[in-house]
Amino acid sequence: MKYILFFLLNCTISFVAAQFKPAGIFEHHQDVGKPKKAGSILYDENTQFYSIKGAGYNIWFGRDEFQYAFKRMKGDFILTANFEFVGTGVDPHRKIGWMVRGSLDEDAAHYSAVLHGDGLTVLQWRLLKGADMRDPEDEIFAPKKNYQILQIERIGKKLIMRAAHPGEPLQQIGTTIMDHMKDEVLAGLFICSHNEDAIEEARVWNVRIDKPVPESYNVYRDGFIGSRLEIMRVADGTRKVIHEDKNGFEAPNFLPGGKHLLFNQCGSLYKISVDGGVPEKLNTGFANRINNDHGISFDGKMIAISHHRDGLPGGGSTIYVLPIEGGTPKMVTEKTPSYWHGWSPNGKEIVYVAQREGSLAYDIYRTAVTGGQEIQLTRNQDTHVDGPEYAPDGKSIYYNGNQSGTMQIWRMKPDGSGKEQLTFDEYNNWFPHVSPDGKWIVFISFPPDIDVNDHPANKRVMLRLMPVSGGAPKVIAYLYGGQGTINVPSWSPDSQFISFVSYAEKFTEQE
Repeated sequence: MKYILFFLLNCTISFVAAQFKPAGIFEHHQDVGKPKKAGSILYDENTQFYSIKGAGYNIWFGRDEFQYAFKRMKGDFILTANFEFVGTGVDPHRKIGWMVRGSLDEDAAHYSAVLHGDGLTVLQWRLLKGADMRDPEDEIFAPKKNYQILQIERIGKKLIMRAAHPGEPLQQIGTTIMDHMKDEVLAGLFICSHNEDAIEEARVWNVRIDKPVPESYNVYRDGFIGSRLEIMRVADGTRKVIHEDKNGFEAPNFLPGGKHLLFNQCGSLYKISVDGGVPEKLNTGFANRINNDHGISFDGKMIAISHHRDGLPGGGSTIYVLPIEGGTPKMVTEKTPSYWHGWSPNGKEIVYVAQREGSLAYDIYRTAVTGGQEIQLTRNQDTHVDGPEYAPDGKSIYYNGNQSGTMQIWRMKPDGSGKEQLTFDEYNNWFPHVSPDGKWIVFISFPPDIDVNDHPANKRVMLRLMPVSGGAPKVIAYLYGGQGTINVPSWSPDSQFISFVSYAEKFTEQE
């Protein structure tokens, strides 16, 4: 008898799986609660935008009606996306957003980050299956309207809603403890017309689902988690994932011409088209322990790398240069550790950070590509600097330093004089990269609770943009990343795009 049951069970599972309708990163989409008009979802693989349409009387009281694109999730996760309605709509209370749901039943428990047609932004939930949702007991209203970026984070039984207007940091809207929600849930995008005779439409983009690792996780001890290689159009913040790997990689550079990227993985460098495809390993000769500090000269002819040598101070990171097409690296810095960060515009010098003479402090140095005496540009004792990079005109070196007590963006003249702080906020800001046209600086911002001397991986970080001429930074990306995301110059040659790495989840050997 058990064999018959096993056979029937397998048949049932196979049948259900065959009915699944994937859309982008979601394994299935369907109407929930039998709305009068059928919903749909279209995914554009080229732009990675979702167009979602749906009807439904409401998501309220004791039952719901809506269109839902979801995937099954366990454990902790972060859901982030941009949302926008299409057209003026029929009912001002039409709604879109993220939903975490206990099941596909119309009366299932759920936790939803909701944007309404009139701009009202609210956190809403049903604690128990079959319960009536109550006003105001089962909702928290955002202080402002018309948020475009919505986020839900699950940490154990606690769920958190955050939201932001374009250019602003995420702000927490509210939290709820969902004690009765099981570990396995459905998580995804929804739309409800709030009028059973109408169908509404919305666009959703920059859709990311991340599975954070524990705070104690150390990539150098526990291994890198799965990574995404992304390209962003800076003008409007639209992002596209061009490559993913269960084994981590880091630090993309645009190659000359802007049609390919270079990144490091497992000690080597790889080249990949901006359209994706299979990465191609670059010939770097003996250098097989390359870290994430590498980059291309302004004339596009040379690559600088930081390669580790055994038995030397600070892990032996040593700077070498080699032709852009690959070849045998030539040593530039004999002393270690040295971590490359920038070329001079004329290609004759590099700037880098290093520890010297047993000091624990990192300082910025400059030296000729042909070797010779290095010139120390900063002199730190209890403070830290990193990420030095020349402006395209060669008149300034941009870097990050914590001389103010918080890691901020600075610049100085190439001889080390004229040090000037550029950012003044609570975040820890690292790795400034100046656009090739000399107009913009992009950098990564870590939360205030991160050690000012550290830039760890697997954190909730932001990419921010500010004019070289000065002004307040604006957020252009919210992501799970950190170390390896944007350590080195990553602008496209036309100053229209940047590339960076975000982190997705830790995969097991069986996955």
